[in-house]
Amino acid sequence: MGHAIGHRCLAVRDIAQDAIIELNLLYPSGDAPRLHHVGSYPLELARDGRPVPGPRALVVLSHGDGGTPWVHRDLAIGLARQGFIVAMPKHPGNSLNDNALAGSLSNLENRPRHLRLCVDAALADPMIGTNPAARVAMIGHSMGGYSVLAAAGGQPWSGGAGLSGGPPRPIAVTRDRRIAALVLLAPATRWFGPPGALSGVDMPILMRFAEHDTLIPPRLADIVRQGVPDAGRIACGLVAGAGHFSFLSPFPPHRIRSDFPPSQDPPGFDRAAYQAVLLTEIGEFLRRTMRIDERGVCEA
Repeated sequence: MGHAIGHRCLAVRDIAQDAIIELNLLYPSGDAPRLHHVGSYPLELARDGRPVPGPRALVVLSHGDGGTPWVHRDLAIGLARQGFIVAMPKHPGNSLNDNALAGSLSNLENRPRHLRLCVDAALADPMIGTNPAARVAMIGHSMGGYSVLAAAGGQPWSGGAGLSGGPPRPIAVTRDRRIAALVLLAPATRWFGPPGALSGVDMPILMRFAEHDTLIPPRLADIVRQGVPDAGRIACGLVAGAGHFSFLSPFPPHRIRSDFPPSQDPPGFDRAAYQAVLLTEIGEFLRRTMRIDERGVCEA
């Protein structure tokens, strides 16, 4: 496999937040790509390119606190080359240059809704042409992990977040029953500690934690393993030598600084080499659990 990568950017309206979600779509295209600069990153993309025909699985990728979708560009482009449609929302209020809602209850309510609205928009987009039965998976890193767990049936609680405003109470989120598989990368799980909080998450899960993660320690994997109905459906692994941000694509040399934690890894960890490992693991997991053939097309 090795499709060219089509790229579309949609503006998705979130009425509840009164905000616009910038949604980037990457997908296999038959058109010739051209070099485009997306932020600091030069990428070969076919802007609004014609999609390769065939029913394809939709993978929604949720970035972490204060981040952008493009910090996961290697993973997203790799999955699109394998035949997936990858939807990458930029979470308004909790992203680069727009982070006013970080740490707020509103952000915990907004993020899972963003994902549901982006699934709606991607499936309805006339150029992408996904059919109504398209299979949906979600990938989330850090706060993105919180977001996809909440969208997939998890019930988060405010008390576990240390938020002010009274006793613990359930956070208002709505389950998206179209989600068939989850990938969790160092997921923020503390909001799902109460008994039964993850009882509605009943799909296959690939989960990875980083050995030297000081922000989300690997022991927090137990919240997911002990909380979902069937721990046997979780493929959980510890990435030796990795830190919290080791799941991100490498940054350009001018952005690798000791005062910029997302660019840093524990000594000796090769982030660039790990990207290939991560893509292989996630691609194989999604093809197996979502019944995708070698062309990247959904099997009947």
